[in-house]
Amino acid sequence: AGFTRTSYTFVMQQDGARPAIECQPGVVHAAAGRVEVLADSGFRSGADIVKAIALGGSAVQVGRAALFGLAAGGGAGVCQGIAILADGFDRAMALTGATSIRALRGRIEAC
Repeated sequence: AGFTRTSYTFVMQQDGARPAIECQPGVVHAAAGRVEVLADSGFRSGADIVKAIALGGSAVQVGRAALFGLAAGGGAGVCQGIAILADGFDRAMALTGATSIRALRGRIEAC
């Protein structure tokens, strides 16, 4: 089993490029279950993570929160940054009515 990654990292220089989250449903469809789809687009909130999972992502990469936390407070800051994302994720899950990660699928429609 392999994985693919949707990321905005390499197109940040391109004016007018579509955000990775908008492209993700197409990537998930093309992957057709053959590989895991990891989303990596500078997630800033738990709600962003819920969107990525609801649109078919297998997981998200949260390096921004970890790096900002590290810069602000060392190891404890990393834990705090991840905790903030986790709290936001739990809140967004509750607002969607989903009771599990699996239940998030299809709760957000792609454009």
